[in-house]
Amino acid sequence: MTASPTLSPDPAAERAAPPPGRRFSLLAFARKHRTILFLLLLIAVFGAVNERFLTVRNALNILSEVSIYGIIAVGMTYVILIGGIDVAVGSLLAFASLAAAYVVTAVLGASPASWLIALALSSLVGLAGGYIHGKAVTWLHVPAFIVTLGGMTVWRGATLILNDGGPISGFDAAYRWWGTGHILFVPVPVVVFALVAAVGHLVLRYTRYGRQVYAVGGNAEAARLSGVNVDFIVTSVYAVIGALAGLSGFLLSARLGSAEAVGGTGYELRVIASVVIGGASLTGGSGGVGGTILGALLIGVLSNGLVIMHVTSYFQQVVIGLIIVAAVAFDHYARTHKA
Repeated sequence: MTASPTLSPDPAAERAAPPPGRRFSLLAFARKHRTILFLLLLIAVFGAVNERFLTVRNALNILSEVSIYGIIAVGMTYVILIGGIDVAVGSLLAFASLAAAYVVTAVLGASPASWLIALALSSLVGLAGGYIHGKAVTWLHVPAFIVTLGGMTVWRGATLILNDGGPISGFDAAYRWWGTGHILFVPVPVVVFALVAAVGHLVLRYTRYGRQVYAVGGNAEAARLSGVNVDFIVTSVYAVIGALAGLSGFLLSARLGSAEAVGGTGYELRVIASVVIGGASLTGGSGGVGGTILGALLIGVLSNGLVIMHVTSYFQQVVIGLIIVAAVAFDHYARTHKA
């Protein structure tokens, strides 16, 4: 009885078969590109519903709106990467911009340098406010949510006290240019947003400081044992987001022609949503500025599309809130069901 010959594997079939672990996974692809896929879907839907949505003018309107809270979202990326949170950014934006406008109009009047003073003051006031938040977190060991929740109330109250709840206007043309002007055909706030996002990305990805931010978010104690000054990193990211809130406040006041005590109301939701929808983990250590930009654009497109469809702003808040929950839930599902 002779043994049957052993069949050798077909080399061509072996080359055609995908290597282990390299097979295409629809879930993994959707998780990796979920923000841009949803963004493209929204653009297609709103473009089909209303032809005005796909015009250049409307696109610039969306970018102008996104740029104000998108600048703060770049800073929020750093905060969430270390496992923190900041719900005071809207109130701090209002206080910083109103404080700067108060000094400019009451002291400088129509000085040609009023915009420069306002820009510097608004950013510095925001930086100081963020620094206070960071120090409260590191020195008092109070959770960041509690610190910034208190800050949200304190800064909004201080804003209302500063000018009895009234707006401050009367800015000159040079000041207004920062909110309404153009560089070539691009609105100035969009250019500022692009520069802030570029710097934020480069620092986060290609500097020692950026690596330390990721390390603190991944495991703060391990980072500390590795020689990272965790308290400095934590304090600095809150100072950075504070400064960016002040910068956004300056641009918003220039765009509206007045600094208002109610300015920035609800911005904390949009800013946090931009980062979370962009793929950052609320537990820290995962995310990036690129994803945050896509998240901010998604919210801007959604809000603009709903306005074009005559949907009220109240319903927009409901939709954004549901998207935040869905984004976090999908991320958790994809992490626990890797294909």
